[in-house]
This record gives sequence, C-alpha cells and structure tokens, in this order.
Amino acid sequence: MTPTAALTEKREEEREGTPDRREEEREDGVRTIRAGWVAAALGAALLVALVASVALGSTPVPLAGVWSAVARGVAGREPAPGTQDLIVWQLRLPRALLAALVGAGLGVVGTAVQALVRNPLADPYLLGISSGASLGAVAAIVLGAGAGGALGLGLSSAAFVGALAAFALVWAMARRGGGFSPLRLVLAGVGIGQFLSGFTSYLVLQAGDEQQTRGVLFWLMGSLGGAQWATLALPAIAVPLGLAALLGRARALNALLMGDETAAGLGVDVTRLRRELFVVTSVLTGVLVSVSGAIGFVGLMVPHACRMVVGGDHRRLLPVSALFGAVLLVVVDLVARTALSDQELPVGVVTAMVGAPTLLYLLDRRLERS
Repeated sequence: MTPTAALTEKREEEREGTPDRREEEREDGVRTIRAGWVAAALGAALLVALVASVALGSTPVPLAGVWSAVARGVAGREPAPGTQDLIVWQLRLPRALLAALVGAGLGVVGTAVQALVRNPLADPYLLGISSGASLGAVAAIVLGAGAGGALGLGLSSAAFVGALAAFALVWAMARRGGGFSPLRLVLAGVGIGQFLSGFTSYLVLQAGDEQQTRGVLFWLMGSLGGAQWATLALPAIAVPLGLAALLGRARALNALLMGDETAAGLGVDVTRLRRELFVVTSVLTGVLVSVSGAIGFVGLMVPHACRMVVGGDHRRLLPVSALFGAVLLVVVDLVARTALSDQELPVGVVTAMVGAPTLLYLLDRRLERS
C-alpha cells in the first residue's frame, strides 16, 4: 500500500470511526430504540394497572363508573349519589396514584444509590435514611404527636423530620476526615441505621395497647392505606424533580460506574457528584418513606430487571426504572388489598414475597450469562 493510500485510509477511519467504535454506536442505537419501546409498553401497562387498581376491590366498580367518577372529580363537581364516586375519587384513585409515585421514586433512588456506592446490591434503605423516617413515624404514633401531641407533627411530617435527622448524622459521619468515599458512606449509613432501629424497637415495646402496636408494625412493613389527595402533593413534586436532577447527571453516573480514577479522567468531580447524589437520594427516600412506610425490594429489584433489558446507560435506565417501579407497586398494592377477603396485607410483605424469589432468579440468569 502506498503512503498516499495509507493516509487516505487513515483519514477515512478517523471520519467514520474505528470498527469497534461503529459497533458500539450501533449497539447504543439499538438499545435506545429498545428503551423507547419498553418505556411505551410500561406507560401503557401503568395506565391499565391504575384503572384495574381503581376498579377492583371489595366493592367492584365498572369501568364506566370509574371514568364518570374521575371525570366528575377532575371537573370539581359533587359526587353522584351512591358510594361508587366516593370509593373511586376519595379512596382508590389517590391510593393508586400514590403507589405509582412511590414505586417510581423507589426505582429511581435504587438506581442512583447503586451507582453512588458502586454496589448492585445497594437499595434506597442502605444509607440509614429510612431508619430515621421510621423512628420519627413510630414516635408520632406511640407518643401521640400524630394526634397533635407535644411535637405537633403529623405522621408524615414526623417521618420526614426523622429522615432529615438521619441524613444529617450520616452526612456528618461520612465527611469526618475529609473525602466522601463509598465505603465510609455505607458504613455510616448501616451503623446509624441500626442505632436508630434500636430506638424504634424500644418505642414499639412502649406502645400503649395492642391496636397501637399493630398500627406501628403495619406502617413499618409499608402501607398505602392512608393515601389522600393531600398526601400526593409532596411526592408528586419530589419524584419528578429527583428524576430530572439525576437525569441531568446521567453521563457522570455512567462514568462513576467505571471507577473514581476513570471518572476523574473524564472531567467528573467525583466528590462533588457523590455529595449531590447523596443529598438527592436521601431527601427523596425520606419523602417516600414518610408517605408509605418502609417498602423493601422495589429499589433493589427494579434496577436489576431494567438493566437486563435496556443496559446500564443511566440516560435510559433511570426513566425505565421509574416506569417499571410505578407499574410494579400499583400491581403489588392491588394484590395486597384483594388477596385476602377479611384483611389487607402490608405492601412490604407482598414485595418481599415476590421480590426475593424474583431477585434470586435475575441474579441466577446474570451469573449464567457471565
């Protein structure tokens, strides 16, 4: 090959990219298209799940009744005579929407936390924030703050204050000695979470009666039974804002997964990024736990399942995880309400029963592929 021909070929390769580079771009394009189809399918599934959650229950409501009740509620008109409108608009629709918001939030936070600590087994409750929220909520129930007692806080407010207090403790411990390493963050979260869980268990033992103890345990296992339209305001603001903030850092999250040195070489301020991720995930976790209690496995399982379909690029993974988490929790809440005829199951019980075997199956599939 003449020098001129070699130079021409080199210029062509620089213009078109190397074969490996072109192959990566093709694979990225295929995954992007696949993620679009997956997101569309999950959006349709979410709509179906919401309608089913509103229509089904101890008192079934026909689809025509569901749509008419929703139309009257959106228009601000008085409910029609009978109980169907009240069941749909006041009870089931707020609960279904809250399940979707909490599920989406848990999926997003789980994805971000796994990138934050570079551990695929991490979940939103690893950092100890849920323990603080649980302590605040249990204190509100046992000490009577929810009824306007000494603290003057409602259940959700007390849980959020507890989450912020736990966040401050974990932040202070993780920052001691400078730096912001994943190991120090995890150890601080686990240690403070266990410490606060001990106080929570003590307060449970101090509950005044059996009914109060039952209410505390039911909340600790996750429940959406207290959903009202007013309850939706905070998560409806926090979840989209949290998702937008994390999507804005999607490329940095991708770099972070390749290691601190690689990320720094790509121009990412790793310490600052971890601080921002910790703040966003902690506040969002506190909001979610304050309105639903501690619901496990969603934030752990959803990112795993979504990565197997759309890959690890957070530009695709975050929105797909939000949609899948929303669909999953709406369906789980429907099962929790309707599985038993005489009582309602805590949502956390259903997610554990479904999530643990599913996660083991996904991990087994991943090991087989690798």
